[in-house]
Amino acid sequence: MSDGTIRKPDKDYTKDVDKQLQEARELSKGNLQAALEKLYALEKQTRQGSDLASTSRLLVAIVTLCKDAGDWSLLNEQVLVLSKKHGQLKQAVTKMVQVVMEFLDDTPNMETKLSVIKTLRTVTEGKIFVEVERARVTYLLAQIKRKQGDLKAATDIICELQVETFGSMARREKTEFILEQVAYCIEIGDWNQAGIISRKISTKFFARRPKKSPEQLAKEEKERNEKEEKRSVDDEPEEQEDDVTDLKLRYYEQQTVLAKHDDRYLDVCKYYRQILDTDVVEEKPELLRRVLQRIIYYIILAPYDNEQSDLLHRIYRDPRILIEVPDEAELLKRFTVHELMRWPMVANRYGPGLCGTDVFDALPNQSADSKAHQRWEDLRKRVIEHNVRVVAKYYTRVQMKRLTQLLDLNEEETEKYLSQLVTSKTIYAKIDRPAGVVSFAKPRDADDVLNEWSANMKSLLGLLERIDHLITKEEMMARIQPTKVH
Repeated sequence: MSDGTIRKPDKDYTKDVDKQLQEARELSKGNLQAALEKLYALEKQTRQGSDLASTSRLLVAIVTLCKDAGDWSLLNEQVLVLSKKHGQLKQAVTKMVQVVMEFLDDTPNMETKLSVIKTLRTVTEGKIFVEVERARVTYLLAQIKRKQGDLKAATDIICELQVETFGSMARREKTEFILEQVAYCIEIGDWNQAGIISRKISTKFFARRPKKSPEQLAKEEKERNEKEEKRSVDDEPEEQEDDVTDLKLRYYEQQTVLAKHDDRYLDVCKYYRQILDTDVVEEKPELLRRVLQRIIYYIILAPYDNEQSDLLHRIYRDPRILIEVPDEAELLKRFTVHELMRWPMVANRYGPGLCGTDVFDALPNQSADSKAHQRWEDLRKRVIEHNVRVVAKYYTRVQMKRLTQLLDLNEEETEKYLSQLVTSKTIYAKIDRPAGVVSFAKPRDADDVLNEWSANMKSLLGLLERIDHLITKEEMMARIQPTKVH
């Protein structure tokens, strides 16, 4: 096969091709093999003469005659033979493959269709110049396998291609293909593979573009038309900017599914914030309300750390929260202030609304989502952890009995939650079981005590010096005042 360089034709075979094609069509009605032999001789001349246009026409004509005659096995044979001819022009092979792909809808039965797809996959294997066509044929084969119920085989077929390396494939089509790969992996429960494949998509592709004025759009259209007029036949057309909102929504919906499976609540919240940052969501009140609810639910469910606390306060400052979802905003506010909130009160006040969504279930097996009840238990856990942090902020020592009353827990559960927060270094606590006392005061070594004493002394001396200056100033002001004459 040639190296792909487009050479200047040694001779123009257009007239010969026109004549031979007409004769071959007439001859094929009675003797298909003779018609093909007639075209083979001319195809060899055009190929050796580097006449791309004529060679492409002949290859397309050969496979078309086979298709019109209904001889699909011969068509498969011709595709294989023609693609392996010595010095065959790559662009001509590409054109032939594209035409044969159009024939797939005309196949008489599924067996024939699968045989043609197999032939196309064989021809396109390992060839960069037909990588896009191979991806499209592979996607068709995966869809067929899926409809036949063999989902595992469909997933293996569609995931064998590394489309992120296909330079000739449009970015939108490439992203759609990867999203399909992720969807297939999720469907069969291959979560690790789904996560690996989804990372091949750059989120910069989904960046929200500023809205353009009619004047800017008209100017860009004019520049695009000028470039199109100057573009040569061999150059690829410029890829136009496309609205990728649908791809962005699909991508982040898949990411939320993956994150929910692994209980990565903070990531789920971040993905919903990305979904919120789209015109489609902002323009639909019902959809906006639903997304805002889930942002609040999952930021509350996320384990406490600096990043979670910062994001929680930023979400609470969003003015849309109070307007669209006032009940959820009230619950969110309780996590931003250092006040105790009793779990029975939270369950009674917010439970019906929370369990009315698909996120929470108060009891196991209430819905199709097996993790809904686990999220309800995690919410209770976050409320208790918040209360422990509040107690640790205001108390240095507290009786265990009093602490169990404040947390609405028994002694065993109280110790469990204290241990978890101490292990995660969220708080410092020490339990004196014989005395029944919990100490939240962190012990300090001699250096810390000395540093604090030094800082206090420095502050005290500074105040004394300032007082001395003020006294001196008052004395000086009193001396310069004139004495009153009686």
